[in-house]
Amino acid sequence: MKTFIKVYALSALFLVAMTTQVSAQTRRGSTTTNTTVKTKSTTLAKSNTTNRRISSTKVTYKTPKKKVVSVRTVPNRTLIKHNGQDYYYANNNYYTPSRGRYIVIAPKVGFRIKVLPTNYKRVRFNNHNYFNVQGIFYTQINNEYEVVDPEIGTVVYELPEDYEKVSLDGLTYYEYANILYEKVQVNGTRAYQVVGIIDME
Repeated sequence: MKTFIKVYALSALFLVAMTTQVSAQTRRGSTTTNTTVKTKSTTLAKSNTTNRRISSTKVTYKTPKKKVVSVRTVPNRTLIKHNGQDYYYANNNYYTPSRGRYIVIAPKVGFRIKVLPTNYKRVRFNNHNYFNVQGIFYTQINNEYEVVDPEIGTVVYELPEDYEKVSLDGLTYYEYANILYEKVQVNGTRAYQVVGIIDME
């Protein structure tokens, strides 16, 4: 009788252990991922609009003047015509002619290139695929890539080196190419979430 109870008890424990292990493996193997984004409690973060426009007059830059990068020549350049103006693309940068030199600029929405630079990163948000190259967002249209504004809520994990700190409503944000970011935590990792687009006035 004691032997029967021992066998029964051991069998029951073994069955419980196997069930727990299978359950744990099922949870680990699941393709569902939960993303937790920790953000400031601001009106920008709470905005549900897909295209939150912010007047440049409401944004204060921490450094009053931005350093302008210029070069004498742009070798192996590609001409881009946009809204009746000539721009040049080379070495993953966009240039505009100015006083006999070429100034590096952030590309305007609508610029198109045929080949993405090799250092692009894929960003997926709300079933949209973006290609992010040094803070510039592209989307594929036919056989070209067009510069676009990202949707509010889009998350990236790094900003270009020459981003700028700005102040809006007493809070600090980060700006690059007129895109306004807020520093957030995504599953414990530092990231930057798009919270607005600055309209230059």
